[in-house]
Amino acid sequence: MSRGTDRLLKSLKQFADLQYKLFTRRYGQQLIDIFDFPIKLVLSPFTIAFDVAGSAPRGFGVPEFISKLSYSAIFAVATLGTYDIALELGKKVLCQRNCGTCNGWQGLQCTMCKGLGKVQYQVKSYTLKSGEKPSAEYIADAIVENRAELVHLPSTLDLHVPLPSKDCPTCDGSGVMKCPECKNKLQIRISADDIMEPPWQAHNVLRKMDYPYEHIIHSMRDPSIAAFWLITMPEIVGGFKYDDEVKQKIWWQYKESMRYDQLRDVVAKRKPGWEYLQEALISIDPVRAKDDPIVVKNIPHYKAKRALEAEVMKLNPPSRPENWGELDLPLNASAWSEQDLKDPKKLYEMTVLLNAQREIADKILDAQWETKWRQEKVNEMLEEKVRPYIQDMDNGVLPRPIIMQPPTNQDK
Repeated sequence: MSRGTDRLLKSLKQFADLQYKLFTRRYGQQLIDIFDFPIKLVLSPFTIAFDVAGSAPRGFGVPEFISKLSYSAIFAVATLGTYDIALELGKKVLCQRNCGTCNGWQGLQCTMCKGLGKVQYQVKSYTLKSGEKPSAEYIADAIVENRAELVHLPSTLDLHVPLPSKDCPTCDGSGVMKCPECKNKLQIRISADDIMEPPWQAHNVLRKMDYPYEHIIHSMRDPSIAAFWLITMPEIVGGFKYDDEVKQKIWWQYKESMRYDQLRDVVAKRKPGWEYLQEALISIDPVRAKDDPIVVKNIPHYKAKRALEAEVMKLNPPSRPENWGELDLPLNASAWSEQDLKDPKKLYEMTVLLNAQREIADKILDAQWETKWRQEKVNEMLEEKVRPYIQDMDNGVLPRPIIMQPPTNQDK
């Protein structure tokens, strides 16, 4: 039994020695070069300098001085050049971390305030001191002294009521929040991809380029032009062809996006029932409708103001005061010399032009006066109608939209 074990061990040793010799013969020098490369790279400034400087001719006296000077210059240039190359390679290898969320900016537009830096809030609960009542002044003191619990409302939520605002707690009022993917992560990656810039990088940039053509948004209302921008143009630039299924998805997405624009055109006409269509407009795209000037946020106030404007339009404005308004007229009597005025035709020309200019200027000033008077009249009538409903905010109790009512307990 022991002889068999010895033979097995001997054969295994011979096999291992044979494989080691074959491996060292084939790959030994390559492994030595691989492990020796970092050492050579670090010592290369000195070895290259000594090799190059060693070839400089030597002599005595002035030639010896020149030889030593050239030796030092070659050593300095070789050292700085080698380290500069190593530094550039290091910049290529140690590069910034790629982030598909923020594209390396490490920041995004705040999702709470949409970049405005301000958010509206409601008071959920508060604690008042003895003898205080829930007025604006005492509630504000409770908020400042952290005796009130606030509920911050995101910018996308619109309650159509006036609410107080404060700095956004998510971005500290800057409008920019930290990228969630880059937060608490090292912003450096080790990669050899950037050592050589690929030739297709310019092609990828061209494919992602946004062409600054004018009126492209308005032209997209035409389905034939939209088909060119969405399907034909990417195929020409990218050098590929969409499948029928992909084309169908792109076209469905285009029709879905055009629903908002088509409904917006109908709402803008303000025909009877437009307020119900506006609710459908908000439900399609709440974020876009929030900043859309066509969307009316306070419909009762808008209708009341339009009624006042219609009532004011029926009134006849008073005549314009004598010295109201001033226009910079291009012509005056000094444009004609005394010699010209001696000619009856020139005198008649001056009279006609100055009178026509005066009539046109009077019409412009009358239109400006009428517009100003009607606007002031609307504001005056609006103030008269709203004044009875204005409460004293210093002594009165804050309204319900600002103070959230506690939920009633149904288990009682």
